[in-house]
Amino acid sequence: MTLYIMTSAPSVAYLLTSTHNNVIQLLDMESKHLLSGTKTLCFSGGHTKSFPLSLTEMKIRVPRTLAFASAKGKGKSESGVEAIVGDNDSKERNWSFDFPESTAEFCLLDSEDYLSGDQNMSTVLEKLNALRSHILAAEKWNASRLQSCDSKYLKCATNLIHYMALRSLDIEQLNSYLASLGLSSLDNNNLSVLSNLEATINLLMKSPVESRKQQKGNKIIEKNDKGRVSSYKESLLGRFREGRKTHIMVTVGKEATESETFITDILKAGASVIRINCAHGDPTIWSEIIKRVRRTSQMLEMPCRVLMDLAGPKLRTGTLKPGPCVMKVSPKKDAYGNVVSPALVWLSVTGTEPPPHLSPDATIFLQDQEFLAGLQIGDSVRLCDARGKKKRLIRISKEFDVFSSTGFVAECFDTAYVESGTELYVKGNKGRRLVGEVVDVPHKESFVRLRVGDLLVITREGSYDEPSVTVPGAHRLTCPSGYLFDSVKPGETIGFDDGKIWGTIKGGSPSEVIVSITHAGPKGTKLGSEKSINIPQSDIRFKGLTSKDIKDLEYVASHADMVGISFIRDVQDISVLRQELKKRKLNELGIVLKIETENGFENLPLILLEAMKCLNPLGVMIARGDLAVECGWERLANIQEEILAICKVARVPVILATQVLESLVKSGVPTRAEITDAANGRRASCVMLNKGKHIVEAVSMLDTILHTKLIYKKPDSENLH
Repeated sequence: MTLYIMTSAPSVAYLLTSTHNNVIQLLDMESKHLLSGTKTLCFSGGHTKSFPLSLTEMKIRVPRTLAFASAKGKGKSESGVEAIVGDNDSKERNWSFDFPESTAEFCLLDSEDYLSGDQNMSTVLEKLNALRSHILAAEKWNASRLQSCDSKYLKCATNLIHYMALRSLDIEQLNSYLASLGLSSLDNNNLSVLSNLEATINLLMKSPVESRKQQKGNKIIEKNDKGRVSSYKESLLGRFREGRKTHIMVTVGKEATESETFITDILKAGASVIRINCAHGDPTIWSEIIKRVRRTSQMLEMPCRVLMDLAGPKLRTGTLKPGPCVMKVSPKKDAYGNVVSPALVWLSVTGTEPPPHLSPDATIFLQDQEFLAGLQIGDSVRLCDARGKKKRLIRISKEFDVFSSTGFVAECFDTAYVESGTELYVKGNKGRRLVGEVVDVPHKESFVRLRVGDLLVITREGSYDEPSVTVPGAHRLTCPSGYLFDSVKPGETIGFDDGKIWGTIKGGSPSEVIVSITHAGPKGTKLGSEKSINIPQSDIRFKGLTSKDIKDLEYVASHADMVGISFIRDVQDISVLRQELKKRKLNELGIVLKIETENGFENLPLILLEAMKCLNPLGVMIARGDLAVECGWERLANIQEEILAICKVARVPVILATQVLESLVKSGVPTRAEITDAANGRRASCVMLNKGKHIVEAVSMLDTILHTKLIYKKPDSENLH
């Protein structure tokens, strides 16, 4: 007989067998009693056949993350049952034995006859008690892990162990039988797995009066569990606003420093957490954003916390050379090229943004306050087109007072190109000529447009200006990480910008990688600076925290409430993080573990147990962008459900992220699927929105979706006849 078993904890139990009557028993080393009775597993006569083992179908599916141990940790046990460790490539572990083919006394729940009678009820109780023993054994087997957890998280960690032990067994038929009795499934109350199981056993064993007492006790336990969950949410994300049960997080960048009202608007719309990505910007920009958040939060009396994501070891495209500082102002035209409506242009001094209710087509900043002070509604402002063409005309149509400044809305009926240094002039009263100069026109975003069949050469950062001798004329980008060039192999697939573009690696050298594009939009897809690169099939081994992450952690610790740890893969990454936090005595800084790789997902229970060794508030972010690319689009929904379930068991707050209401944020109009996806966010502790032109409207709609009570109208009895 062969037992496939995982070994990672000290052994506290023996698996014993008797070759005479083929009895397999589980013995508690401390009490020297059989954990599930003398008839745990008993088979009789017949010829030999491989038989899977389980409580109901004789099959135990053990996830990679669940730790078990044989009597001596490894090797062969004294009873002749062989315990071996499965290969590292397998996705799951099975316990399997070779048995004589027979009808087991520990039989299946698979017939109508079985589902009735006191004798069968007794058998079900025996199975439930065996299941309870299995869960308690798992707790003992993982005693060393539990002892190392902080006391704050001990019950969470214990419940997680219980849940993984329960999930390692096939209990579907047992749940079906309980449902036929009007009882809930064993994995229904995930906040207290063992209490739910014991309650089920007691309900089947006791009288109605005793059962009611048990139910009251369970309600008290459930209430305490929910209170504990709420306290974990508040310690990480802050208190909920009145009438709210889900936080809204908004990612912000440099745009938050360019508007006096941006932070105010999104907080009023419903945001309660602001996220800053350390992969973009610098401490100067971060400090300005945080200063505005703290000031606005205090002024509005709306609590708002700050999360700063460390960049992590993520592969990204390098920075392309910036484009020219020029903007296009274009009116709307019909199919024949006739102007339907003018382009609306906002004119103001640098830093004065238009009021929230305005959505101009272009914003022009000027350096001259005197020029703006001399403008009046109806004035015609002339400018010389950046292309050197004839002068263009814009007409002042509205005036607005914004804080201590003034801005104007002008209408433009001709297409114009405006650059920094362009002069605006208008003839004032009595022939006086006013002149203003355009400033701070942003650089045009640089990108390469990739089509199916194109070749892309990715070079090490610093060698971009060197001419390519391998593939002349191919599109070229850089990558600042050396991991890409040291580890990839020909034939591996590679994705860009969260899977918008896909290709196959054709070859490479220590300084170049050649990619053939296999998937892009019909008219090509743009690929710009600092876009993600994913190689799902590669065995690249990244560091948990990069040197930049450790440097940024110093800043985060003194300015933010939470730190996001990107691309967590295994327990080792958490160990490194714990060391850095301990070194800096950061016990109150919230930790958000971003799950965005397949390894991170598969190792999540062990990752959580390791993180629970810290006193810090703890949370998990489902980063669906990279997670979908790394694990496959078709698996994302199931993976999301699994992460939500595991975190619920561990009482760890969950942040649902990536492309929530994405169409609304970008274009102003949501899709139907986005609305239902956003509503699903009620199951999470927090939902994150990415930045975009219509972010304020998106926050407001998300707040409404998350916190609108469902009201079901009772059917009219008269209409039922």
